Order: sequence, then C-alpha cells, then structure tokens
Amino acid sequence: MRSLTVLFVSAFFASAQTVPAEKISTEKLLLMAQLHSPGLEQAIRDTFADPKDDKLAKGSAYAGEHGQFLFAIAAPADKQAFVQVNQMRPEAATRVGGLWVYQGPLKQGTSYRYSWLADGKVIGGANDVAAFTEEAYPQSGVPQGKLSEAITIESKLYPGLKARMWYYTPAQWDGKTPLPVQFWGDGQFYIASRNDAYRLLDTFDNLFAEKRIPLMANVFVEPGTAPQRNIRSIEYDTVDDKFGHYLLEEVFPEVEKHVALRKDAYSRALVGESSGGIAAFNAAYLMPDQFSRVLSWIGSFAALQTSDKQPTGGAAYPIIVRRTEKKNIRVWLQDGAEDQENPRAGSWPLANIHLANSLKLKGNDYHFSFGVGTHSQRQGSTELPQSLAWLWRDYDPAKTSQEFTPEPEEKDKPMWRVLQLNRD
Repeated sequence: MRSLTVLFVSAFFASAQTVPAEKISTEKLLLMAQLHSPGLEQAIRDTFADPKDDKLAKGSAYAGEHGQFLFAIAAPADKQAFVQVNQMRPEAATRVGGLWVYQGPLKQGTSYRYSWLADGKVIGGANDVAAFTEEAYPQSGVPQGKLSEAITIESKLYPGLKARMWYYTPAQWDGKTPLPVQFWGDGQFYIASRNDAYRLLDTFDNLFAEKRIPLMANVFVEPGTAPQRNIRSIEYDTVDDKFGHYLLEEVFPEVEKHVALRKDAYSRALVGESSGGIAAFNAAYLMPDQFSRVLSWIGSFAALQTSDKQPTGGAAYPIIVRRTEKKNIRVWLQDGAEDQENPRAGSWPLANIHLANSLKLKGNDYHFSFGVGTHSQRQGSTELPQSLAWLWRDYDPAKTSQEFTPEPEEKDKPMWRVLQLNRD
C-alpha cells in the first residue's frame, strides 16, 4: 500500500445524483469514491447488502480493480478508524455517513491482508485481497483465443472414472503447428467466465500477444468421479506416477483428436492448486522425461494419501527431494503464511517452505513466492503473468530439451526462514 491516499468527501459534488438502491459495478463504485459522490454511502451499503454475510459489520467489505481499492466498515464514529494493509503503516479513513471509508491504490501483482484498527485494536478486516495486473484484464486489439466445448472422457487407469475436460487455443495459432501444452488440474474452475476469480483466459491472450509466453494449448480437466464417489484426492495426492500416465495415455490423446500437440517434456507444463499442486509436482518429479515445468499454488505436500510405501504420503516430498538425484524440472511454488494446518496431514506453509529449501539445496531451477494469504488461489492468480513468463522463459521451439539451472541471482540468496520468534 504505497502512498495510499485518504478519501475526502467534498461539498463541491453535493449536486451529484445518488445511485439507485442496487448493487453497482466495481468500476462505478470506485469512480464514486474518487469523485467524492454524496451517494457513496448508500452505494456501498447496497453493494455489500447480504443478510447472511454482513461484510460492513465485519469490516471485510472491499472492492478493487486496476490497482484501485475501496475499504469500508460500519463502526462507531467516536474513535478514528485506520486501515492497515499487511505490515504497512496504518492510514486514517474518512467518515462517510455511518461508515468509515478508505480508498487508494495497491501495488498490483499479488494479494493482501488488511485490518481495520480503532484505538489500537483490530475491529475487522479480511485476507486474500487480489490486486490483478493489467494483463488480467481485456486489452484493446488483443484477439481472444477459443475455448472448446466440454469433452467427457472415461478412464481405464482409474476404473469407472469419468471427467469433463476443455482446451483453449490461441487466436494466433495456424491450426497446424504442434503446440506446447499446459495442463490445469481442477480445470472446471478456470473456465467459468473471463472475469472470474482467476482471470486466466484474458491473461493468456495478453501474454500471447506480448510474446511473453509461447503459443500453447491449455488443457483443463476436472477431477474424475467414479461410481458414487469423487476420487480427486486419490488422483492428485497419491505419490506415484499413475496420474502422469493418465495425462499421457488418456487426456492428451483426447485433445490430440482436435489439436496438434508437442510430445517433448520441454514443451509440457503442469499447473494446479492445493491437491492439484502436488499432483502437478508429483507427475513431473516422477516423470521428468515427460513433463518439465510445474506451477504449484498452495500445494498440499501433506499426508492426505498414504501407503505402506509412503506412510506420510506427499508430506515426504521435501525429504525425498533432498535424498534423490536432482530432477531436470523447473518449479514455481506459491503459498501463504496463513495457509491451513491439519491435525493429521501436516502444515501447508511449513511444507512448502521446506520443499523450496530442498529444491534450492539440490540446485533446481525454482522460484518460491510466499505471501500473507490463506488456503486461497488469490495470490497465485494475481501472479499468473509473472509466474507463466518465468516458467516459460527462454523457451525455444527449435529445441526439445534444456538443462534447467537456477537463475544467477538465486544462487546467492539465503535459505527460507520463519522469523517470528514469540507471540508476546
């Protein structure tokens, strides 16, 4: 929250019209705040009205886009209210009717946690506030790629499993040249709309147009369902190469009925969040001759699927990486300091820190992005332009292989550490 500006309500705009009693767009709400409209309080109340979730009472009401944000809370006027984003300096809010309101910019490309403070005490707040970069929004003149209709596949490797899948191809593709391919676990979430919580499709289009990533096919596959049960955890959290073979033998061949795909590991990437994150890492780590690039958001490196061979399941990966030969894969890990703790399966933040250090010790080409978030995809989504550009940097379509080495600046950086020493 660099150089945040305080909202002042000006009598100059007293003649402005008020907004009807209905929710308005984020763009209009932010404009009202910037113009100090006298209808701002009612617009905020109408926008966040929800009898099941009173965000104004809890101080979790916020709206933002293009780096501009508005925060509001219904709190008494007798004590000045402040907004504190992450560990930055608290900024004074302004009284707007029965609300405290703050409006100002946030640096784009990550997510934030904020708190409302009054008399030195926390009175509200929220986490996972996403500040998307401009690549996440539609850009004038940038052509949109094409999303396929849903395709249903049936698996033989996972008996009885059925799953839907979609693929997205760039507008610039000539329809003939084999494309690199990027797989997305939990694929049904990413293709719901262009302005959803992920904003993937517009990000792809902009990165293609800017030539920050190569033209590629993105394949979205939902977890499968077997008779009367969802087997997502069995697919994603099991530490073996079965899921990798599922992609190679059943998913990609279905896509290849419609799109020519490259078959070299150098041209294949895997992406997932939570259990999907470990699924992506699992397939690449165990089959580096088939997959070479991994993007893991809030990865579940935890004991969710155990066996006699792996009694701690995915929780063993930080040690496995340290004790086995380096694998030729490039890995971007992301997690948040407030990710979840499971009484039996493990600690998500500590496991991701541990794995990042293990990859560093082995000399892997890795990047670790550690933020303030919960078990949420928001930070990963806001970083998507940066992470995809990093994952596919120096890609050369004339090659079929590359020895991945750490970036020079990473070699001199220290290990990851937890700094909080005590609670009092």
